[in-house]
Parts: sequence; structure tokens; C-alpha cells
Amino acid sequence: MAHNAPPRVVATETATQLIDTLTRRYGPLMFFQSGGCCDGSSPMCYAVGDFSISQTDVLLGTLHGAPFYIGSEQFEYWQHTQLIIDVVDGMGGMFSLENGTGKRFFTRSRLFTDEECEQLALGGA
Repeated sequence: MAHNAPPRVVATETATQLIDTLTRRYGPLMFFQSGGCCDGSSPMCYAVGDFSISQTDVLLGTLHGAPFYIGSEQFEYWQHTQLIIDVVDGMGGMFSLENGTGKRFFTRSRLFTDEECEQLALGGA
């Protein structure tokens, strides 16, 4: 039944368009959901290889083909929540690739239903 589990992270159409633009410019991308003080809870976008993932970071899924990670402490807090990555006007995180485009990635969220939580538990995610 794990194949029925909902994705832990999804992108809006606007986010997929920005991901496409950045991929053309920088090549393969990856994301890390920041929980730090400097960039708040913004998802940070990097070229693959420009950010080191630790053994405790959790791969939530892929976002329009790009792996999306979150720190284990953040995952504990957000594990019952689907992250919806969107784009809003503004300045991206200092080291995030969308910085300078006039747009920034923005995390929205929704709680999983009880049924979805059960499906995720069956899948071991």
C-alpha cells in the first residue's frame, strides 16, 4: 500500500517554471529546507554538489526532478506535513540560486490526513 502514500514535498506550477529556468542556467539542482536563523524556513536551491548533505539529513522526495532534503530535527517537526514549494516575489536566500531573479522559493504546508499518515507509515517514510 506504500505506493498510495502521498508525496512529502510537491511543487506548484510556478515553482516548476523557476526550477526549469535555474536548471538551464546551472545544471542539475538540489534543495535543502533551511531551518536556520539567517534564511528562516526558506527552501534553499543549490547546484548539485554545491551543498553537502549530512548522514542525518532526510531525503523527502524530488521536486521536479531535483532531490529535496531536510535536516532530521526539521523532519521531526514537519513529518506530518506535506511541504508545498511555491514562488513569491522577493529576494532569495543569500546562497540560494534564485537570488537575484526577483523571485524566491517559499514553503507552504498542509497537514496530512490520518489516512495519509497511515499510508506514509506503511511505506516506512
